[in-house]
Amino acid sequence: MSKASNPSEIYVDADACPVKGEIYKVAARHGLNVHVVSNGGVSVPRDPRVKLVIVGMDPDAADDWIAARVGPRDIAVTADIPLASRCVKAGAAAISPKGRVFSEDSIGMTLATRNLMTDLRSAGEVTGGPRPFSPRDRSAFLSALHEAIVRQKR
Repeated sequence: MSKASNPSEIYVDADACPVKGEIYKVAARHGLNVHVVSNGGVSVPRDPRVKLVIVGMDPDAADDWIAARVGPRDIAVTADIPLASRCVKAGAAAISPKGRVFSEDSIGMTLATRNLMTDLRSAGEVTGGPRPFSPRDRSAFLSALHEAIVRQKR
């Protein structure tokens, strides 16, 4: 059976992901497999559809593992913009834990903005950090995940 005829799978860049519990619930409701990819220290529910993948301590190990496996019809959950770009290029849906959907149309500008901010911080500019995770973010994520699953099933 080809990947295209299999159901979607969800890949989670799990270190510091605040919506893992929501992902497990939604995936169970839709009968989807979840790959929880981490450098360690993450626990997952006892569910045959939820697979914990522990990768090496290299900072890009989880990103590389996900990017090597994600494909069309899959969904990646990550706050990492370069990983989101790799997933979108592979044909997958990519969603941030705050509900931002990365698309072919938006990922180029998103990457450019991220790189600019990285350069500014490297030059000593104080740019501030991301705003705290909120209940509104959790709601936006759940909505975006549901929409991605429906789209990927078509």
